[in-house]
Amino acid sequence: MQFLMLVCTDPTAEPYDAALDNIGEWVAEADSTGSRLLGERLAGAAKAKTVRVRDGAVSVTDGPFAELGELIAGFDILVADSLEGAVAIAAKHPMARFGQVEVRAFDPFE
Repeated sequence: MQFLMLVCTDPTAEPYDAALDNIGEWVAEADSTGSRLLGERLAGAAKAKTVRVRDGAVSVTDGPFAELGELIAGFDILVADSLEGAVAIAAKHPMARFGQVEVRAFDPFE
């Protein structure tokens, strides 16, 4: 099964410590085991655009869609046999400690 892992900031998490940031190791392990198909960091929220269509009119605003302390910082597409397996992979990501990660199964159109 495939899962989307959203990598997010979280102001309530422990402070970031570059010495403990093992993202290179996490990516290498996940790639070598075939449990990660793709992943990227995202540009900062200040460079985001939110797009809405209301009554046929397109509205584009600067920034994220909501004023939250948690912002999406990146994503990964994981492969695991179950949601629990994907959560175990996600728990090893450094942002699970310095931020938060959200894991969701893909729900393909039929």
